[in-house]
Amino acid sequence: MTTSRRRIAKWWLQSFRRATLWIPQWFPKTVIFNSPQEAAMAFPYLQQPSFLLASLKADSINKPFAQRCQDLVKVIEDFPAKELHAIFPWLVESIFGSLDGILIGWNLRCLQGRVSPVEYSIAMEFLDPGGPMMKLVYKLQAEDYKFDFPVSYLPGPVKASIQERVLPDSPLYHNKVQFPSTGGLSLNLALNPFEYYMFFFALSLITQKPLPGALHVRTSDCAYFILVDRYLSWFLPTEGSVLPPLSSSPGGPSPSPAPRTPAMPFASYGLHHTSLLKRHISHQTSVNADPASHEIWRSETLLQVFVEMWLHHYSLEMYQKMQSPHAKESFTPTEEHVLVVRLLLKHLHAFSNSLKPEQISPSAHSHATSPLEEFKRAAIPRFVQQKLYLFLQHCFGHWPLDASFRAVLEMWLSYLQPWRYAPEKQAQSSDGQARCVSEKWAPFVQENLLMYTKLFLGFLSRALRTDLVSPKNALMVFRVAKVFAQPNLAEMIQKGEQLFLEPELVIPHRQHRLFTAPTFTGSFLSSWPPAVTDTSFKVKSHVYSLEGQDCKYTPMFGPEVRMLVLRLAQLITQAKQTAKSISDQCGESTASRPFLSWLGFCSSDANSSYSANDLDEMGQDSVRKTDEYLEKALEYLCQMFRLNEAQLAQLTLALGTAQDENGKKQLPDCIVAEDGLILTPLGRYQIINGLRRFDIQYQGDSELQPIRSYEIAGLVRLLFRLSSTINHRFADQMAALCSRADFLGSFCRYHLMEPGVANKHLLSPVGRGGRSAGHARGPRLSLRFLGSYRTLLSLLLAFFVASLFSIGPLPCALLLVLGYFLYAMAMTLLTERGKLHQL
Repeated sequence: MTTSRRRIAKWWLQSFRRATLWIPQWFPKTVIFNSPQEAAMAFPYLQQPSFLLASLKADSINKPFAQRCQDLVKVIEDFPAKELHAIFPWLVESIFGSLDGILIGWNLRCLQGRVSPVEYSIAMEFLDPGGPMMKLVYKLQAEDYKFDFPVSYLPGPVKASIQERVLPDSPLYHNKVQFPSTGGLSLNLALNPFEYYMFFFALSLITQKPLPGALHVRTSDCAYFILVDRYLSWFLPTEGSVLPPLSSSPGGPSPSPAPRTPAMPFASYGLHHTSLLKRHISHQTSVNADPASHEIWRSETLLQVFVEMWLHHYSLEMYQKMQSPHAKESFTPTEEHVLVVRLLLKHLHAFSNSLKPEQISPSAHSHATSPLEEFKRAAIPRFVQQKLYLFLQHCFGHWPLDASFRAVLEMWLSYLQPWRYAPEKQAQSSDGQARCVSEKWAPFVQENLLMYTKLFLGFLSRALRTDLVSPKNALMVFRVAKVFAQPNLAEMIQKGEQLFLEPELVIPHRQHRLFTAPTFTGSFLSSWPPAVTDTSFKVKSHVYSLEGQDCKYTPMFGPEVRMLVLRLAQLITQAKQTAKSISDQCGESTASRPFLSWLGFCSSDANSSYSANDLDEMGQDSVRKTDEYLEKALEYLCQMFRLNEAQLAQLTLALGTAQDENGKKQLPDCIVAEDGLILTPLGRYQIINGLRRFDIQYQGDSELQPIRSYEIAGLVRLLFRLSSTINHRFADQMAALCSRADFLGSFCRYHLMEPGVANKHLLSPVGRGGRSAGHARGPRLSLRFLGSYRTLLSLLLAFFVASLFSIGPLPCALLLVLGYFLYAMAMTLLTERGKLHQL
């Protein structure tokens, strides 16, 4: 009975499937076909992609990750492009996540090999530049499919430009903008498969928010970071040429590459300008590219996508608006974002510096030069420089004043040192000093002048507001000073500033506007040579294109910056003294700890330790490193700006950095008024940054102090009630004993009177008059010391040692009392003698 039911169910299922395939033939849809052949083959194939997509979506829920990837590899190999193009957008979104950040996809930013080795290896193999996913991209590329990408998810300046119907300057968007259909509101870009894939890959770094558990993921170990490195190495090779696209089928022809849209003559790469005239979006032109340039269209597209998606979040107009303190940030980069951009910059330096020596000189430019060589020469100045400058300006001005700025700092320093990534390494000097920067890098320094000077000024303003006692902040100052103090670098920067500031004797004034002439259509500068030989013109062009023609340039080695450097040197000196003071204080407190401190029962002085920085957490070794960093940073700054010791000493004394008489404690800068001390602006700065502090001490009744962690709360309260009762009942007798002038009176005063506070230094901003009345207290007995763990453990240890010598508890107690009386008598005599000497 059961077998017959199964057969009937199987037959019914097969019949139902056949019926679903016949339904479209019974009720055909209205379809527009491009050719009769397509119309004849429409219905059997139109249903197949939707069924394939539905099947893959179901598998993504029901099957494990490894099985899904194996199925995807088979689908990519077996199905033709006509079926695959329908699943391509879904597949890209399922890998990299949705553009709105709701779907996380494969979560490549948190996928690590040491945590999930199986999933990591499968994902990396699938997404490798030579893997199945790229085979799918090239298979679709050969059929010239287009995919819509919404403009609303592009970076802010690009989105605003397109929505205003103004064509962006980057050729990446040219001839791709699609107007909305009748009644539609959204604008889209028509992208080829390679562009569509790279758009999603690059934007996933920004749109996908990290999961709560991803805070401890090391960026350099995650799959996304390693994939970026592989794509850069594959499409921007430092050796050889770009590998051709993989064949979509064994023995089949390679897919033809899509032309660059529009093609930009490589001759215009030598100039870096922005457009004077805003071209309307309807004027998109499609220029056929030089066939020789087809070999690098993927390299050019990859670089433009990475730069646009990761760096082009600020325009020059937006940057000028952000200078207002009330401006609202439109985009805030993350530390992971900055680390990936640094990887891009390091690889671009290696890519650009891989030119052969005979290809570097401008005279070597000719029509015989390959497109890849021209692209290497133009990659950084043409595509990266302006957007990176605005990105760094925003980070320097808006990044929090904490140690996370180290990522931005290292990205900036990596860009400033292209010689570190050159194939030929500079020889280290024999005496171990820093390597001298070769003169061949002078053009790079001059053409990136603002990257050195303007951003150095921005770093100075940050350093003057940070706590230099912190080892991490001291390290950042040291790193910047060390890089800029490299031999011959300061001279190159000065030479660049001289070229910019020299009067324009050769270039007519009316040519100023050509500094920002357009280059994308070739119509405005078609008669200009591909390489500008006038060095002064190139420096001015660089500055005007990044800052505008009405910019006010502040020379790095001028008097204004020199005063800021002197102020930084003074703060470094202050921070060194503060670190040394904290180190000495920690050493004294460590040396004065009792034997039982290892048990955790010793008292901790609440008034002695300043913990506003991380010195206390990292120990003496960190203090030593901080001192070394600051010492070397001060030395490098003196080398760069030719500061002498006399200037530093004069500034140190003028700004009140000299230590006081005990060589350690220093009050913040303040003035004495009738009501006490009043902080000056410098004093407030010193307190905020931890350079100086007031030694705040407890000035109230010692019996009413809060119960400490080394005390037994219940016992302290009981002893307080007992001592209060005794003091209340015998107050007159204790006062009479303490008023006696003989030895008994001195002995009672030593035990029943608090020590005087008249000789204490005024280390608090509280006025003197308000505190004097609170210390006029009569004699009283205090038993609070018996509630301390340390006291009780000491007594137990004494009784235990006595038991080893066969001494009972009562004799031991009598010996302890006798010993204390002898100690108290000696201290009484010493105290009275000290008072006589003071008189």
